[in-house]
Amino acid sequence: MMTKFRTLSMALTAVLLFAGLVTSACERTFSRSASGSLNVTTSITQQQLQSAIQSSLADPLITGLNAQLQSGYILVTGGRKRLNDASLIDTLTFRLDLGVANGHLTATVSDAQVDNIAVEAARVSVWNQTIANRLENLARRAPGAVLQSVSVTPASITLSWQLTK
Repeated sequence: MMTKFRTLSMALTAVLLFAGLVTSACERTFSRSASGSLNVTTSITQQQLQSAIQSSLADPLITGLNAQLQSGYILVTGGRKRLNDASLIDTLTFRLDLGVANGHLTATVSDAQVDNIAVEAARVSVWNQTIANRLENLARRAPGAVLQSVSVTPASITLSWQLTK
């Protein structure tokens, strides 16, 4: 009796996990490794990326955000309205590199500037953590999935995950 319950429980968990992965907004492909673990590859669209970055920056004065995929990194540009005169818009630019550390996505913003003036390091640190968290949550829909790699090309952002039994 206990074996049937355990088998049913495992089957139900697998079905729910698969349903969660299939119904999310990101494109996914699946494969099984020789060890029996499930490998999942997800991709993030440019629109999803721009939306995640915009919300991560949490600044209502930032407008016209554009994330351009390059080979190995993302170039982010936009405008930032001035507090004292909203008709004046300064240029915002930064480079965004994505990586993997301990099975999680990392984001590193560098050369962040508003009108050629460096953005404060404390703000950039918050952006790094928030962008990484939002993109990882967007791409991963299965608890326990471990990020193996991330790739940024001019065509897409691809993340490879491993789910173990």
